[in-house]
Amino acid sequence: MTSRTARRSYGVKSAPYGFLLPAGLLFALFFALPIGYALWLSLHKIEVKGLGLGKGARSETWAGLTNYTDALGDSELLAGALRILGYGAIVVPVMLGLALLFALLLDADRVRLTPFTRLAIFLPYAIPGVVAALLWGFLYLPDVSPFFYVLDKLGLPQPDLLDGGPLYAAMSNIAIWGGTGFNMIVIYTSLRSIPAEVHEAARLDGCSQLQIALRIKIPMVAPSLVLTAFFSIIATLQVFNEPTTLKPLTNALSTTWSPLMQVYQDAFVKGDIHSAAATAVIIAVVTLVLSFGFLRAAGARNRQEDPR
Repeated sequence: MTSRTARRSYGVKSAPYGFLLPAGLLFALFFALPIGYALWLSLHKIEVKGLGLGKGARSETWAGLTNYTDALGDSELLAGALRILGYGAIVVPVMLGLALLFALLLDADRVRLTPFTRLAIFLPYAIPGVVAALLWGFLYLPDVSPFFYVLDKLGLPQPDLLDGGPLYAAMSNIAIWGGTGFNMIVIYTSLRSIPAEVHEAARLDGCSQLQIALRIKIPMVAPSLVLTAFFSIIATLQVFNEPTTLKPLTNALSTTWSPLMQVYQDAFVKGDIHSAAATAVIIAVVTLVLSFGFLRAAGARNRQEDPR
C-alpha cells in the first residue's frame, strides 16, 4: 500500500513536467538550438589552403572574436545602424501616436460604425509585408502611380519619393500603414477593459471627453502603450522587407541599407556565413539591450508615478 501511494504521488508530481515536455522540446529545437549554432558559427571561420581546390583545402577553424571585431569595425554596418535609428525615429512615435488616437476615437461614445472602422484600420496589418511594400513601391513610381498623374494634371510638383530624404518618409509610411492597426487593437482592447464606473464618475465631476482621455484613459492604458512600443522597437531594429522589396525600384537603396540586409549579403551572396552569424548576434544583443533598457525606463517611470 505504501509503495502504491508513493508511485501515485510521484506520478502527480511529474505530471506538470510531462505537460511541459512538448513545449520544451519545441523551444529547444526551434529557438535554443539555432541560437547556439549561430554562436558557434560566429566563433569560427573558413581557412583556405592554396587555391582552395581539392579535399581538405577548405577547413573550419577557431576564430575567437575576430568575426565580431571585423563586424564592429565595418563602417557600412555602422552606417546601416544609423539609418535604422533615423527610420525608427519616424516610425515608432508616429505609429504609436496614430494607434492611440484611433483607439481613443473608437472608444468615444458618439462614434458610429465602430466595428467597420476598427476592421478597416486593422486590415492593412493582415497584408504581408512584401505585398504592402510592392503596392506602395509602385504607388511611389511616377510612371505608374495615379497620385503622380493627378499632380501632373493639376500642375503641381512631383517629388521623387524614392531618393534622398523623402525615401525615409516613403519607407516609414509603409511600416506605419501596416502596423498601426495591430497596435490600435491592443490599445483599444485595454481601453474597453476600463470599468464603466470610472467614466461615469468622471462625467459626474464635469470632465469633458478630452479630459477623460488625457487624465483617465491614457494613464490607465500605459502598460499597453509600453507593450506596443516594445514590439515596435524590436520590429524597427529588424527591418528587412521594405528596403529589400524597394531595392529594385531605386538606386538610392544599397544592398546593405539595413543591418539585416548586410547579414543576408554576407550569408547568401558572399557565402561568408560565419561573418553573417557574428553580425546577427550583434544585432540580437543590441536589440536585447535597447529593449531591456526601454522596459527598465518605463518601469522606473511607473514606480515614480505610483509611490505605493
